[in-house]
Amino acid sequence: MTYQFSTLTQPQAETIAYTWHYEGDYAFYNMEADEADLTEFLDAEQRGQSVFAITSDTELIGFVSVARTDDETLDIGLGMRPDLTGRGSGRAFLSSILDFIETTYAPRRITLAVAAFNKRAIRLYETCGFKQTGSFQQPTNGSVYDFVRMERKESPQNV
Repeated sequence: MTYQFSTLTQPQAETIAYTWHYEGDYAFYNMEADEADLTEFLDAEQRGQSVFAITSDTELIGFVSVARTDDETLDIGLGMRPDLTGRGSGRAFLSSILDFIETTYAPRRITLAVAAFNKRAIRLYETCGFKQTGSFQQPTNGSVYDFVRMERKESPQNV
């Protein structure tokens, strides 16, 4: 599958926020689960040019947000459409995101945070070169949850 990246539009943000509903424990990732996150995601001004829609043949597949934390580091957050998760396409999806980020921003380091219960995502990130660098607790979705920090450094062939 070939993926295209473009700045997330308001209709796309609303589709993700109001129609993407994950099952079971993964409902944690539903945008409506946290009012502050929902408000921020739906605010086009706050999103600016830092949240990208990921499409394939014009079909919305996922999104990625990027934030430069320093001269060398880009922090990302991402999501895949719920009906596509758990079907073995995560590696191609994440690889396309990493290619896009490396081509567009050329960071020396990419960081992310993932809910500690999400072992499936943690395995995927590790498969794509991320290492666990720490953990923290964060209030969200009406409680406090454990998160894992992960980091991927530029590969030696790109140095």
